[in-house]
Amino acid sequence: MAAAAAFLRGRGAAAWTFQHLRQLHTVYQAVELPETHQMLRQTCRDFAEKELVPIAAQLDKEHRFPAEQVKKMGSLGLLAMDVPEKYGGAGLDYLAYSIAVEEISRGCASTGVVMSVTNSLYLGPVLKFGSEEQKHKWITPFTNGDKIGCFALSEPGNGSDAGAASTVAQLVGNEWVLNGTKAWITNAWDASATVVFATTDKSLKHKQTLDSGRIGIASQALGIAQAALDCAVDYAEKRMAFGSPITKLQAVQFKLADMALALEGARLLTWRAAMLKDNGKPYTKEAAMAKLAASEAATAISHQAIQILGGMGYVTEMPAERHYRDARITEIYEGTSEIQRLVIAGQLLKEYHG
Repeated sequence: MAAAAAFLRGRGAAAWTFQHLRQLHTVYQAVELPETHQMLRQTCRDFAEKELVPIAAQLDKEHRFPAEQVKKMGSLGLLAMDVPEKYGGAGLDYLAYSIAVEEISRGCASTGVVMSVTNSLYLGPVLKFGSEEQKHKWITPFTNGDKIGCFALSEPGNGSDAGAASTVAQLVGNEWVLNGTKAWITNAWDASATVVFATTDKSLKHKQTLDSGRIGIASQALGIAQAALDCAVDYAEKRMAFGSPITKLQAVQFKLADMALALEGARLLTWRAAMLKDNGKPYTKEAAMAKLAASEAATAISHQAIQILGGMGYVTEMPAERHYRDARITEIYEGTSEIQRLVIAGQLLKEYHG
């Protein structure tokens, strides 16, 4: 920094140039996560390694809900991360939430999506749209893991087109009466409350709560992708071929390089979307970009992990095939990849036309 400043002085640079360099230096420093977020990342990573990695395959095989682990996550504040402390939440920002979901999903993707749905799709809408009475009633008891919530959007006849939902809500006396059918509801069997997506007037445009949910699923996909990359590197360093570990093979090195590149790019997009939300800026396009990039990266990375493992990547004794199955669904729920592209294009055209 000092050498650059001295060089510019010698070249007669204007004063604004030094200010620009100072701002640039600040940006470079900001690439490193704040200390609070680093500590959170390590805490979640330690929890995942101790509590989730050893049982992830068993949970997957038995289709079992991780009730004990979810309760422990609640005690760590991971189920209500951006909920203000006055409602029993951790009072953290969405960047912290994204980091935490990634680390939990790195240990177990199923547990990660339980966490994501509870935070962003159940508590999120209540926090944003609920009255004070509703917040205390439907948020506070759901922050410590004793209770979890779910979000009912998809229906047997529609999924991607949320505006076509046929479930209706009608005010009858002093009560709202729901009429419709929902499907594919994560957490439904174990949830104590549900946020139901319904319409009161078909002529009104729908307002989705899915932007924040897409950041959560993007973060889940990052965790799956990281786990798949970890698996591939660990195996490649131990697998011998032609007298050396296969990491010495250029073909394998190229695969690992492409996997790491896709992961880091998707992670930065996800963090950007989270920070835009934290700063109160529009983030619909960025959330869709993050979800699209992270989910497709997770699928590609887990696919290549299986390729690197060869036959061992296809057997259930290794986690690679589970990572691929976990990754593939991230391109479908919270809006398919095709829907994300429509959202991105729509937002982009709005920006061009003002």
